[in-house]
Amino acid sequence: MKPLILIVEDDPAIATLVSKNFETAGFACEHAEDGESGLELFERTEPKLVVLDITLPGIDGHEFTRRVRRRSHVPILMLTARASDSDKVLGFELGADDYVTKPFSPQELVARVRAILRRSAQAPQEAVLEQGALQIDGGRREVRLEGKVIETTSLEFDLLFFLVSRPGRVFSREALMSQVWGHDRIVDARSIDSIISRLRKKLEPEPSKPRYVQTVWGAGYRFAEQRT
Repeated sequence: MKPLILIVEDDPAIATLVSKNFETAGFACEHAEDGESGLELFERTEPKLVVLDITLPGIDGHEFTRRVRRRSHVPILMLTARASDSDKVLGFELGADDYVTKPFSPQELVARVRAILRRSAQAPQEAVLEQGALQIDGGRREVRLEGKVIETTSLEFDLLFFLVSRPGRVFSREALMSQVWGHDRIVDARSIDSIISRLRKKLEPEPSKPRYVQTVWGAGYRFAEQRT
C-alpha cells in the first residue's frame, strides 16, 4: 500500500502540483482546501504525513497543528509563503517537523518528505532509559515523568533521547543538529533553543531553573545525570 500524504492547501494550482509530484514519487494523496475539512480527512484517512499551508480559510495551519498534536505524532510539513524566522520558530514550537517556503522546488519537497518519513520510522533505539523520575522508552517513543506520560513531538523526543542517553556530556547546538538530524537536518540553532525551551516547560517544575536539560553557557546543552 502506498504511503498516504494529506495535503491541506487552499490554492488548487499548488495542491495539484504537489499531488502530481508525490504521486509520481510513489505516494497516494488526499487534498483538503481548508483546515476544518483537513481535520476531518485526517481523522478518516490516518495519513503518514501532512503537508500544510498556514494561511487557510477558517481554521488556519497553526490551529490545525495544535489540534493534531493533541492526539497524534504524525509528521507535519508546513508549506507556506511566510518566511520570517519568527514564523518558522512558531511552527516548530507548535510541533511541525519541517518548514518549506513558497516558491519551492517540487523535487526538494518530495526529498524533505522522504527524509521526515525515514526519521519517523526509526526510533532512536529500542532501549528504555531511566534517569531519576524520568523514563524514556525508545521503542514506544514514550516519555514518562513520575509515571505520567509527557506528550512530545517527534523532534522533541529525538533530541531528549539523544541527550538522556549521554548524561553529563555537553553538546553544542551544531553538534545536536548534526548528531540528531544528520544530513537530513531541517532545524537551525534558534530552533534547537526553541525545542529545548518546550522540553523544559513539559519536564521542569521551574523551567527557569532546569534540573534536567541544562545550559552550559558558551558551550551548549547537557542532560544532568539524576540521582536515584
